[in-house]
Amino acid sequence: MAAAPSGLSAPVPGGASPGAVAVWEWQDEFGKWRPYQGSVCSYIEQSFQASQQKGKRLGPGPANNSIPLGHADAMLAPYVIDISSLMQFRQDTGTMRAVRRHLFPQDSAAGQGVIWEWQNDEGGWSPYEMNVCVFLEQAYSSGHQHVDLGPLGYNYDINLISQVQTNKTTLYRRSIQRRLDTPYPVTAATGPLHTSTACSCQQCLLNSGTGPITTRYRHSINLPSSSGVPQVSSRTTAVSSSGLGFVPYNKPALSGSRSTSRLNTLGAWALPQPASMGGPSTGGPSTGQPISNGVSVPNLPVAMPKSSKVNQALAGWWKSLMATVMDPAAASTEPELVVSKYLEELQDAPPDEDCIICMEKLASPSGYSDAYECKTIRPETVGRLAKCQHTFHLLCVLAMYTNGNKDGSLQCPSCKAIYGEKTGTQPKGKMEVSTFPRSLPGHEDCGTIKIVYHISRGIQGPEHPNPGMPYTARGFPRYCYLPDNEKGKKVLELLKVAWKRRLIFTVGTSSTTGESNTVVWNEIHHKTEMDSNLSGHGYPDPNYLDNVLAELAAQGVTEDCLRP
Repeated sequence: MAAAPSGLSAPVPGGASPGAVAVWEWQDEFGKWRPYQGSVCSYIEQSFQASQQKGKRLGPGPANNSIPLGHADAMLAPYVIDISSLMQFRQDTGTMRAVRRHLFPQDSAAGQGVIWEWQNDEGGWSPYEMNVCVFLEQAYSSGHQHVDLGPLGYNYDINLISQVQTNKTTLYRRSIQRRLDTPYPVTAATGPLHTSTACSCQQCLLNSGTGPITTRYRHSINLPSSSGVPQVSSRTTAVSSSGLGFVPYNKPALSGSRSTSRLNTLGAWALPQPASMGGPSTGGPSTGQPISNGVSVPNLPVAMPKSSKVNQALAGWWKSLMATVMDPAAASTEPELVVSKYLEELQDAPPDEDCIICMEKLASPSGYSDAYECKTIRPETVGRLAKCQHTFHLLCVLAMYTNGNKDGSLQCPSCKAIYGEKTGTQPKGKMEVSTFPRSLPGHEDCGTIKIVYHISRGIQGPEHPNPGMPYTARGFPRYCYLPDNEKGKKVLELLKVAWKRRLIFTVGTSSTTGESNTVVWNEIHHKTEMDSNLSGHGYPDPNYLDNVLAELAAQGVTEDCLRP
């Protein structure tokens, strides 16, 4: 058994990287790195280079360093990368994930568009992180029959002839495959080249993809280094030095640019591409780590699609007709009425600041004035939310609401304050609750509450990513556990409220299997194991109940909901 293929070169220490390609990856909840598709990386890299050049021209100071991924792939519309912190934000759920950028030789697997994948439990294919792909491709090209992934932090042996992965401890076997995809983008940037074996650079040492991940929403962030590439520090840090915290955001975020002029500046590579299986996803069960309260949130632009005025008019006519015929009470969720209910129009001159939805000055017309027509709201009209007093173009808020669930609620994109009752897109199902006397580890003084969720496969509705298409429901029924004490019972009652409001699950892409159009957890984390917490989904976990209460509150589910 070969521990590593021979002939592997060490990473080139700083300086020029001739013939290098850039690969961007995001970190899932298990601490593993998953590469974005090559076409998406091309968009990220070009945006990153443009941001770096802009920073050099303008010098120190605030800059708009956010990259909306919906410009590259329509299925990634909810995701925005913040370059300054190397974090990916999902705007409809508030999920924050670390991202990283590595340079590889142009003649490596990344430069040739070769992807190695393993077969997941659902029969789909999930990509290895790019370090592993490069490692396997070098071994494959050199004629090796077996390789050991131990040097890369994985407990697997790979048979390249039969294309089988074997867990060295359990001897469990999975199929693997090698396929060709879009090559990753060539870049003239400087920095260390990553070949395949464990790299000694700071970013690789701190984010090696091995071991359990201990923070989901927060990572300690270092400022950009002298090389211009920000570094992400240890995943085990419990407090974010950058002040980036949990960012709950209510409305599904949405693809497209913020104005026609900006859209026209984008090249063909920025246009939406077919969705890939390797893109970001919603989260899974709980990691059980503390969530920061009272931290600041970066003001990222809200990217939303721009429908044609004809489509907009037809959609509005059909919705109004059906609301009148089927449910007269639904008029209370009409976009114009919701905006006027929660925002007060400014009579004085607007403040000298940007609208963080369209990123245009408040004194200028809304960046969505060329896409959204409204007889009652002028493009230059500015309004203020009643409770939090944050200010936006009214037309921008209308566009944000129109592209969301249209459930009669709003969530401030600045401070995340919720107006009205937020509801989700959870498919129909059943929630069962029972108790039994056995104790959970860490809660030996009480019994256990068992929750069982039942959801079956079905057809996606208009609130889902692909209306009319089937969705799967893997792993149901799902069993979850709470301690049968005072706080556990309070969490249970709030989970019942969240279930009724369709907030527990949603339809999206699985972070564990990569399968799209399937039922996934929706950022209210559950404990799905009883006897151990090795995976982060069990007990003991002294922080879990407080964490899930904070997550419920971020969705607008608080103790106030339990009062008569």
